[in-house]
Amino acid sequence: MNYIKKTCTDPKTRPSFLADKTMEPAIKYINKKFPSIDFRGNIQHLTSIQRKKSEVLAAMSSYYDSFMDVIEFRDHVYELLNTIDACQCFFDISINFDFTKNYLDLIITYTSVIIMLSRIDDKKALVGMFNCAHEMTNGSSDPSYPRLGQMFVEYEHTWKKLTEEFGPHTRSVTSALLSLRMVYPRRNLPAEQWRSAQLLSLLSAPAAMMDPACCNTMACEYLSMEVMERWIIIGFLLCHTSLNTNQASQELWKMALRSGLYLTLTRDEVLNIHKVSEDLFDGIKGYSKRIADIKECREHVIVNCGVMHRERRQFLRGALKELFNVLEDEPGLLGPKALFVFMALSFSRDEVLWLVRHSENMPKIKTPEDYIDNQMAELLFYIEKLRGLMRKCSYVVQRYHVQYLAQFDALVLNDTIQNIYVCPEEESVLMSSFVSTLSALSIKQVENKEEFDLRALRLDWMRLQAYTSVNKAPLPIKDYVDLPKVMNMIQFHTRMVDSLDELLYETSELSILSFYPRVFEKMFSQSSEEMTMKRYLMAFPSVCSQFSLCGHPLCPEEIEAMEKRSLRLCVTFLEQIAKQTSTVVLEICAEQCNLNDQLQPKHCAEAISAARHRKQKKQVPKKGEVLKEKPGAESLRKDRSVVTNVDKMHLMLTELCSCYSLCTDFIVFDHIVVPTEFLISHLETRLSEIIVRMANYNQTTQEIARPSDLLAGLRAYTASVQSLSSYINVDVTRLVKNVLLQQTQPLDSRGVQTITTLYTNWFLESLLRQASNSLIIHCPAMHCFVNQTTENDPNFRAEEFSDVSELQALAELIGPYGLKFMSENLMWHITSQVSELKKLVIENMDILVQMKNNFDKPEEMANLKRRLTGGENVLKRMTIIGVILSFRAMAQDCLKHILLKHCPYLMGPLECLRDFIVPEDDIKVTLSVYELASAAGLACDIDPALIAAISSMQTDNTSVDEEYKLSCLLLVFIAVSLPTLALDPNSFYSREHGGHNNNVHCLAVAINQVAAAMFTVQGKNIEQHLKEFLLMASNALLHLGQNTERVDLKNRESVYLLLHMIVEESPFLSQDMLESCFPYVLLRNAYREVYKSFVITLG
Repeated sequence: MNYIKKTCTDPKTRPSFLADKTMEPAIKYINKKFPSIDFRGNIQHLTSIQRKKSEVLAAMSSYYDSFMDVIEFRDHVYELLNTIDACQCFFDISINFDFTKNYLDLIITYTSVIIMLSRIDDKKALVGMFNCAHEMTNGSSDPSYPRLGQMFVEYEHTWKKLTEEFGPHTRSVTSALLSLRMVYPRRNLPAEQWRSAQLLSLLSAPAAMMDPACCNTMACEYLSMEVMERWIIIGFLLCHTSLNTNQASQELWKMALRSGLYLTLTRDEVLNIHKVSEDLFDGIKGYSKRIADIKECREHVIVNCGVMHRERRQFLRGALKELFNVLEDEPGLLGPKALFVFMALSFSRDEVLWLVRHSENMPKIKTPEDYIDNQMAELLFYIEKLRGLMRKCSYVVQRYHVQYLAQFDALVLNDTIQNIYVCPEEESVLMSSFVSTLSALSIKQVENKEEFDLRALRLDWMRLQAYTSVNKAPLPIKDYVDLPKVMNMIQFHTRMVDSLDELLYETSELSILSFYPRVFEKMFSQSSEEMTMKRYLMAFPSVCSQFSLCGHPLCPEEIEAMEKRSLRLCVTFLEQIAKQTSTVVLEICAEQCNLNDQLQPKHCAEAISAARHRKQKKQVPKKGEVLKEKPGAESLRKDRSVVTNVDKMHLMLTELCSCYSLCTDFIVFDHIVVPTEFLISHLETRLSEIIVRMANYNQTTQEIARPSDLLAGLRAYTASVQSLSSYINVDVTRLVKNVLLQQTQPLDSRGVQTITTLYTNWFLESLLRQASNSLIIHCPAMHCFVNQTTENDPNFRAEEFSDVSELQALAELIGPYGLKFMSENLMWHITSQVSELKKLVIENMDILVQMKNNFDKPEEMANLKRRLTGGENVLKRMTIIGVILSFRAMAQDCLKHILLKHCPYLMGPLECLRDFIVPEDDIKVTLSVYELASAAGLACDIDPALIAAISSMQTDNTSVDEEYKLSCLLLVFIAVSLPTLALDPNSFYSREHGGHNNNVHCLAVAINQVAAAMFTVQGKNIEQHLKEFLLMASNALLHLGQNTERVDLKNRESVYLLLHMIVEESPFLSQDMLESCFPYVLLRNAYREVYKSFVITLG
């Protein structure tokens, strides 16, 4: 009934026919005429149902069947209640507990079903549409329709009809309710009396700590207060005549009315007890005093109830904490003191549920804070802890009670039976079976882990209660009270043996919270704001593991929605806890990073300056000037009570991490939930964001942090994050590895750019772009790039981003994967330059072919040279390629250094494997080995990345022969264009930098690498073609010596050095080859000339 009501009121799940506009006339007509619907005379109103009668019949059948189940259930309840009345059964909760409890539960369940039925607004439409479709299909109404329609009409005034039904049962109901006079008032006490009686305390009587907790009413001790209140309130509403005739009934009823404003019918459906009672009695004569009592009780609730329950919760927090700590320390006490655990769980559950239903329907009062509990986390935490402890130590409980049953209860029961003078045969057989069953229990069964099933014994006891509770029974139970006292205790002990989980469910199940998501989330947010409650926050997601218990096999349709709601709540709580924890962890990391940054060498200038002037008279600081503290000053404290921000953060971290100790994992609707994984996921995401943020990349201004600064900050963060493992059992190493490994890829797991992408973009767009324009110079002598001296101040100092320490830091940050990505981007730029070079070769192809054939004829070469166009462009593009390859070589060398430091035993075999390869081997094998070596930063004769890039340029339109021809002519073009470099004033060779001021020294790398790659792709001999290039280049440069009088050739010697550099860079050329085509004396004179102009200044 609850599911049907929820389905019909929710627009998302409402049956489609009820929401269909075309069905509105039919629904209005049915509601107006129900239950007597004329199908023949007013067919025009029902045409929409006529059109879709089969669909309507199928859609409404499940609802109709459910309503028919209510009629069938009502018939059985009537029959049973009449039988009980005819037998004049005796009810007393303290004697025949099960018989009385089940009788009262039956009444409340029946009443709740009828009330829920009355709250379904669309029930007439659902049943009427089904019956219309049935008659239109079969020619007659459903046989059960008249009874169902009549029931709906009768229950339009629900409470009036119910009181009429239960009038004949007043005597039985009243006697059952009055048996609560001794139980309910004893349970319904204020916290002060609990505290003075030291309720639930095992330490209050140390001498009796090992004594078993026993009483005559074992089951009544953990019976839910809410259940008793529901019995009393609804029971006396149904049988209200006893309120005017019986003073005891009136007192019990008033006490229940003072306990709260609302009672739970089912799930989140509540009963406003004062309003319903007042409305019912308002129409009955002689009940004016009862109405006055109701109003007085309501005022009492509004004034006092919130405070009373707040104090109870406060008491229970301390009591549960003490109880858990004692039992955790001495789990053997769980045997004799198991009753204390179930009492504590039941009391706590009652208080939680009272607050939940009253928070959702909070009255307008002056003190709303009484209905807000920002310490609920602690109470839920210890409920979960006690539940977990009982499950964990179930073997201890089972072992204790098996011995108790066999060695004590069986003997006591046998003695009790012997004292019964008159015992009919059937009852005698049942009681004898009790003794024999208990006597047969053995400790060996527990040790052998046998399954116990004592349900038959408890069912027989229930049967015996029924036999002995009827009027004129041969063995009246009320005359032999010793028997039920013993049997009630035995029943509790048997449940400790085989039904521990059922009893935990009965006393501490909180699945109803899933129907109050707003209140539950509000409780969590209130608790999370309290520092002292943070260690208990895990109780909220843990409670979600109980939500699967609120479903029912008779209504499987609602399970999916429950599962989604439960998982959403659980994930929300875990995300919030993880977010808070990760925030604190990373704030501590940020603080440590700041402290670490103060110790960086870049901040030492001030300290050095102060040390140099220490002997001078100390200057008085200017007014308002704050003296800078030295690193470490934050650790000096005059008073330990002074709490710093870091202290507060560590305290908060300790509190938050403590909550993860509740459980390592739990199950929510077949989903295994691991709380620490949420924390790791949050830390992974946040740490990735922080690393990218620390890079300080600004695409507009092209600013970025130095790799060494980022590495220092990252090391500070990782060192600080590692301390998390001392608070909580998480794999921090795995977390750091995952984060850092993602940063070596272009995008992380969230699709966000990483530092690999940022640094790749920056080096390409800023450093190498300026280097290609000669604003930045590659400096082989210092293994870095440096800024060219210009009038304008540069945006950044190139050496601060490209020296050995910075590139090593970069290699440490982005690793082999990141450098591979950077290489691929560099190669893309190289291939774009090669494409342009090929276009230039094609434009001058005829001239280059003639120059290749006539390079030893000076006059023809001079004529052809004048016709050649684009020579400077070729050298410019080759220089750009050389700059890129030089930068890549520097980065690769730094990667090799890093890998040698991290895995030296891996690098040795890789070097041996690379050196083992000879040119005669299969080129595929060679390239595979070179690719492996290159990934480790080792230099190779042939660059596998460049080969892959150039081979990808080949298209189906060009043949291998054409590509080979273009490659040969490109070398010719470069060789004959080299002399033009002497005309450029920036071609001057700088001894300080170890290269030329326009980066033309990078041509050596470009020529060797590009030629080797192109001829490898084409399967040609690299050495032979480089020899030809060397011969043509030497020939072209030697002609420069004939123009000794030209002033514009002052950089001729600097250009000569290029030949020597080309040979030095090449693994295929030798000095002997160079000597054969270019006199060494020219090289020697060139070196002497360029070094002569270098002025050495000593500081």
